[in-house]
Amino acid sequence: MTFVMTDIDPLKRILEAVLLAAAQPLSLSQLSAVFEEQEAPSREDLSRALEQLSEDCEGRGVELVEVASGFRYQVRADVHSFVTRLWTERQTRYSRALLETLALIAYRQPVTRGEIEQVRGVGVSTSIIKTLEEREWVRVVGYRDVPGKPALLGTTRAFLDYFNLKSLDELPALSELRDLTDPDMQLSFSVDDDGDAPAITASITVDEGTDAEAPDMTDDSDTHNPTDNTHSESESKDDMAEKASTPSPETSA
Repeated sequence: MTFVMTDIDPLKRILEAVLLAAAQPLSLSQLSAVFEEQEAPSREDLSRALEQLSEDCEGRGVELVEVASGFRYQVRADVHSFVTRLWTERQTRYSRALLETLALIAYRQPVTRGEIEQVRGVGVSTSIIKTLEEREWVRVVGYRDVPGKPALLGTTRAFLDYFNLKSLDELPALSELRDLTDPDMQLSFSVDDDGDAPAITASITVDEGTDAEAPDMTDDSDTHNPTDNTHSESESKDDMAEKASTPSPETSA
């Protein structure tokens, strides 16, 4: 059968079921692939059905959102704290060093490890980069054409999905980050810790001293850069945001 505009309700039912059964966001192409060729709806009908499904979620505890990889249902932020009580696992705690490193990669990519250290004024431990790569938030996107060929780091589509973004253009402005002055504030994001159920919202806590991910990663604390002793781990976010907005000499080159 072929879906036409009058068949929007059965199309909505199918798309809703497919999205709820999926373990990851689905693009329009992936949604279209669940139909036989002779019954496949047009992209316009798919978009219209998805738009109506999103409107149907108004006032409900779940919402239909579009992220970098496609569309997914997820728990709304205002009720996620109740849903997380279904699980007894402790919240994932990330050190300030890891979050600052991730922010610099997101805003200045592609960027080398040396450039990150130059901005932060302290060395970046290997475990931080390893943790970001293991979570598939960061990957090597190339190598800078300078002696030593340092790796260039950039964010991934999984990073965008995790933080509910369709593109890097949706990242908050650096001026907004200067308002994040509370080191103990809770930062809520909408994916579970294992990444298996995108509809579940997890809470990430900024932790000044805890290891980022695994118990054996004890090298999460920064080491001071011997060429720059004027900065410390307690550098304010205002200073970091201001530095991040100014390209380093190596990046400009």
